[in-house]
Amino acid sequence: MTSNTILRAARRTFIAGAAALLVSAVAVPSFTAPTFAADGPASVADLAQGLLGAVVNISTSQTVKGTEGPGAVPMPQLPEGSPFQDFFDDFFKNRGGDKDNGSQKVQSLGSGFVIDAEQGIVVTNNHVIADADDIEVNFSDGVTLKATLVGTDTKTDVAVLKVDPKGHKLTAVKFGDSTKMRVGDWVMAIGNPFGLGGTVTVGIVSARNRDINSGPYDDFIQTDAAINRGNSGGPLFNSAGEVIGINTAIISPSGGSIGIGFSIPSQLASGVVDQLRQFGETRRGWLGVRIQPVTDDIAESLGMATAKGALVAGVIKGGPVDNGTIQA
Repeated sequence: MTSNTILRAARRTFIAGAAALLVSAVAVPSFTAPTFAADGPASVADLAQGLLGAVVNISTSQTVKGTEGPGAVPMPQLPEGSPFQDFFDDFFKNRGGDKDNGSQKVQSLGSGFVIDAEQGIVVTNNHVIADADDIEVNFSDGVTLKATLVGTDTKTDVAVLKVDPKGHKLTAVKFGDSTKMRVGDWVMAIGNPFGLGGTVTVGIVSARNRDINSGPYDDFIQTDAAINRGNSGGPLFNSAGEVIGINTAIISPSGGSIGIGFSIPSQLASGVVDQLRQFGETRRGWLGVRIQPVTDDIAESLGMATAKGALVAGVIKGGPVDNGTIQA
């Protein structure tokens, strides 16, 4: 994969672009499922119309401090009371010299979704809002609301935000069952590529259970629905209008979509979201053991008829089962 680059389809620095999706059992949009022709859906217009109001853009800002590089001009050391003090103060303030460490405000955007219309809970990718000082959620009707961080999980790249609806009626969508998706099933992605605003693309499930070496829980849905920068955190819908994935990354030699996109399956994302809402963090069980698959050689040495299951290869000292409960 030397010529291709795995890119987070998400936050685009200096160009606004983010989509967020609202999920709730309270306000679920009504729409008509598309009719399917032999070569795919005849139209997804009704489906898209019912979902666009639930997809939002997420805008973030972050203060970045510059560092002194080879071309940086240091602030001259002037004697107290020097008549040049005001001149140099104004110069370095305007040029971003070491007087203010070159600090600047950087704006970025990504995608996400709120899982509760009444509570204003928004789900997105962690990398969309990472290190942000301010987060705003922009709705399709032009309303913009400030968001606060509920919790993040870097291992799965999922984050949950909260907005105060303030009398603004939110439209929400719900998670579907990603385990029921088959390779070849039609899907729809909605997001904010390159800051253009709500954009609908359609494709199929190209593959399941993809590992792109981005984290310990890689289990992505691969799709050819166009996903670009700014789409991260946006929803991947099934034909019933349910969220079966969170669009997260693409493989591309150029930075644009070439039909290889990846979404976090709802089976994984929904559980993480529930924990972030309840605890503000994810809590995972830990046995403290090292396991390995049972190969043909191992199965033969153990007298097993078939090579299946897992083998405890070691017990971590000081771990939960380092008391003889489980032995390697």
